Amino acid sequence: MNFANLFRAYDAVMALRDAARKFKNPAVPSSPETSLSQTTAAQGLAGQLETRLTNVVVAALKEAFDRDHARLELERAQIEEQRRRAEEALRMELRRHAIDRELARLRLLAGTALVGWIASIVVLFVHPSDVASRVVLGVGWLFLLGSLGAAFTAQGRVNMQPSDRTERVDTGALPLWLMIAGLAATAISLLM
Repeated sequence: MNFANLFRAYDAVMALRDAARKFKNPAVPSSPETSLSQTTAAQGLAGQLETRLTNVVVAALKEAFDRDHARLELERAQIEEQRRRAEEALRMELRRHAIDRELARLRLLAGTALVGWIASIVVLFVHPSDVASRVVLGVGWLFLLGSLGAAFTAQGRVNMQPSDRTERVDTGALPLWLMIAGLAATAISLLM
């Protein structure tokens, strides 16, 4: 059996049937309402499809924007944390410099007090003196040795301070004033 001929015959029958219908019912112009309803139906289906696609695109864009917003917030938090760490590191570095300066000042005071005390001992043996000048020289020694001890104590306190504290490093002026008094007393003993 030849299927090609069978299909041709079927197509011919269908064509005759369509022709017979056209002769029975002359061409009726389609009304605008039926074409409008067909167009609306086609547009309704297309509109629904378009609406769904639009909603999907909007949802995808919103999700992308939300992800970007969350990423930006995370980056802002990380930058803020880095800034806080940098400020803390700077504060600690400034504190370390202040401690180093204070220790250098106290070492200078201790060295000066020690040199002044040694110089007053040399003055005791070189300069002829009476009892009053020796008493004043002894008071000067006490002041210089007190300045030396106060400077060493202040150095210990500076070294014992925790480095995370931010207040100003202040060891007081006691070593300085004791050294000045000791040197003044030694100088007065020379003048007597």
